[in-house]
Amino acid sequence: MNQVRIICKINEDDSFKVDEKYIEYNINHNNRFTYTFWNKQLDLLPNFFTKTALDIFYISLFVFGADRIISRNSTDDSWTRNIKLYIPVLDKKAWLENKSLLEEMLSFLSGDSWEIEFRRRELNEREIKFKDSIEDKNNIGIDFKKVCMFSGGLDSFIGAIELLDDTSENDTLFVSHYGGGKGIKEYQDILREELISKYQLTESNFYSFYASAKNGVEDTTRTRSFMFFSHAVVLASSVDRPVNLVIPENGLISLNIPLTNSRLGSSSTRTTHPFYLSLFQKLLDNLKIMVKILNPYQFKTKGEMIRECSSIEFLQKNITNTMSCSHPDWGRWAGESEVCHCGYCLPCVIRRSAIKNAGIQDETIYRDFDFTSLDVAKMNYSSYMLGVRKFDSKLAFLDIQKAGPLNQDLDRFTDLYIRGMSELIALLED
Repeated sequence: MNQVRIICKINEDDSFKVDEKYIEYNINHNNRFTYTFWNKQLDLLPNFFTKTALDIFYISLFVFGADRIISRNSTDDSWTRNIKLYIPVLDKKAWLENKSLLEEMLSFLSGDSWEIEFRRRELNEREIKFKDSIEDKNNIGIDFKKVCMFSGGLDSFIGAIELLDDTSENDTLFVSHYGGGKGIKEYQDILREELISKYQLTESNFYSFYASAKNGVEDTTRTRSFMFFSHAVVLASSVDRPVNLVIPENGLISLNIPLTNSRLGSSSTRTTHPFYLSLFQKLLDNLKIMVKILNPYQFKTKGEMIRECSSIEFLQKNITNTMSCSHPDWGRWAGESEVCHCGYCLPCVIRRSAIKNAGIQDETIYRDFDFTSLDVAKMNYSSYMLGVRKFDSKLAFLDIQKAGPLNQDLDRFTDLYIRGMSELIALLED
């Protein structure tokens, strides 16, 4: 398996080279990568970021960029890539001590073989400028105890509602990310305004970042969640105390259990799998980054999340303003002017089954509601039904471990899986 070597750079004066063949990847070159992290809203933070947190942010950008520019089809098995990154960091010693842990985490997340070589760097001019600006301001900056991922999806909206219903304090930052294409930011913007209006929040509670690798040839992008979460981690490091990082995701999709063996590849991701999050937490702990990862819905189905939402009327009013689809803008290739849910990808099917299970009228627009008008929808439906027919609750304790190891709570994960499959079956067999 040939190794693809990528020299990662942040600064223009970085002259690092290796003797072997390599790709040079400077994320500050707009023809390579575009991101909007460094903006004036950072001035509102109480302190500048810790070195290891800033490192993990840049590492996540480099990993995401590599994930996008290397095609899986170019490999022997059309899936597993062998990638070596040469990455500049502020705290080289800390990263050398955690090199194998980072590589293990990335390999589990993406299904590839990763090797990382670190070299030392110093803060660059832009970072020093923001550091001085944050430290020189007269006020102490915004204060927060929690950071919540805010994707624009149904789960993240429920998570935001319950966090805000549960406290009288304005102590949560909501962090969003969007990339190329339509169908994500529009929904995030609508939901943000709804939350601001209902809970008397301000724009300063919401941080939204754009990041996109240019000329990407690979669409599986399993490492996107690492980049998304790392934006929240670096913001959280600006506070001089422990911060909870809340990742609202229903337990069924978190387990990423393939319905059939044919869905073990690109259709089965590990975005919030418990084993991945445990490795991420161990990495944060080792790096002394005071962030605790929490998924409060790890043992709830999506239907249960909807039914038990603390502000069900507000949720019901805004369900159509949430986006769950894995490819919401594909319709534009068919000449559609409006972004909508496809209706047949697994996130859409889980969404539909959950809304049905909650007894709510689903007014979401789906491109193919009956799995009948598009060939891909018919194929997906056949695959889902094959998985449903093979489902055996007595074997559920084995099925839940197909996507990755589960070191504890096997009984709870098994029960969750059975309940989640019941929701799916009720939709698909109707």
